[in-house]
Amino acid sequence: MTKPLARPRGGTRRYAGAMTAPTSLVLAPAALDFVRERHLATLTTLRSDGTPHVTAVGFTWDQDTGVARIITDGASAKARNAAASGYAAVSQVDGGRWLTLEGPARVDTDPEAVLEAERRYAERYRTPRVNPTRVVVTIAATRVLGARNLTTA
Repeated sequence: MTKPLARPRGGTRRYAGAMTAPTSLVLAPAALDFVRERHLATLTTLRSDGTPHVTAVGFTWDQDTGVARIITDGASAKARNAAASGYAAVSQVDGGRWLTLEGPARVDTDPEAVLEAERRYAERYRTPRVNPTRVVVTIAATRVLGARNLTTA
């Protein structure tokens, strides 16, 4: 029997017009272990012409809120695209294991939110370099895709 990769938590959230999605997702244990390992990932945002912009990133996962966080410079294409389109996906791959978290995205400039994201990043990767124009791209995961080996007991 397979266990779900993620299960919805809470009620629903409106996004992208009339679409409805769970407010947050809780990852299955194997998937949670995977996103805690030190791996880089790709962030996919959409350019203004609708084509994908894919870039390597480090990210952190907050199991309590169902949010992925990516720290970046406020002037970066990924920040501009996430702010403009309001949707993004982050994907982590290691051999045959892979996981994609996607959902509504926003860019947070609040200094406390940036500090919290930097703290989480430092726990998973390393202390980030000083960047006074840093922002946080947050993805409220509403969909999770992944390899079968992350979904079975």
